[in-house]
Amino acid sequence: MQKNKIALLIDAENANSSAIEQILAEVGKSGTITVKRIYADWTEERNKRWKEQLNIYAISPIQKFAYTKGKSSSDTALIIDAMDLLHFKTVDAFCIVSSDSDYTRLAHRIREEGLDIIGVGKSHTPEAFKKACTQFIREENLIKTAKSLDDQKNTKFIDYSLIKSAFEMVEDTDNGMALLSKFSEALRKIDSEFDHRSYGYTTFRTFCKNLDGYELYLHPDKTTISLKQQDSEKK
Repeated sequence: MQKNKIALLIDAENANSSAIEQILAEVGKSGTITVKRIYADWTEERNKRWKEQLNIYAISPIQKFAYTKGKSSSDTALIIDAMDLLHFKTVDAFCIVSSDSDYTRLAHRIREEGLDIIGVGKSHTPEAFKKACTQFIREENLIKTAKSLDDQKNTKFIDYSLIKSAFEMVEDTDNGMALLSKFSEALRKIDSEFDHRSYGYTTFRTFCKNLDGYELYLHPDKTTISLKQQDSEKK
């Protein structure tokens, strides 16, 4: 994903206020966050947990009253604002923080315009929304500490068919290797929810280093790293 101007739109009722620092840092890796808005009925006590974070991180609160008991209007307001930003070409990419499937069609619409959309939500977020995003980040991965990740390394459940498909997608047929950066992009193209932290690794490089049947190769420039099959030189 290229560096872009990003609109960060948060559904307060479906997001974790304690993870906002990590969310901003993670999304910031993909570009500059030029729009930061959060949607909620701020008259409700449960939403006041966001107050301190709004001041610290300069997030604009958008007031939306729930006119029907038990039904939030935040999703409608967020969608309307997103469509306005899309129409006026104010940003180059979007990030929606929510675990609600109501934003699935919006995600599709954004991608139809050729823009990237990052989704951030809990692991139980409906698959439809996860798959509609260019990239989906599990909130749980952002709030884990490096220590807890190191204690949870687990390669047992890695889908090696995904690894194989992504590797073949970007493999250089001349040397049988795949640049690590391109391999990472290929994994997310196939599975928008892919995240090395889901397997207990703090870095993508460490994740690749521990893949069965593969190994890392450091190029002569001492900075470029590729992935290759361990038996590739024998073929």
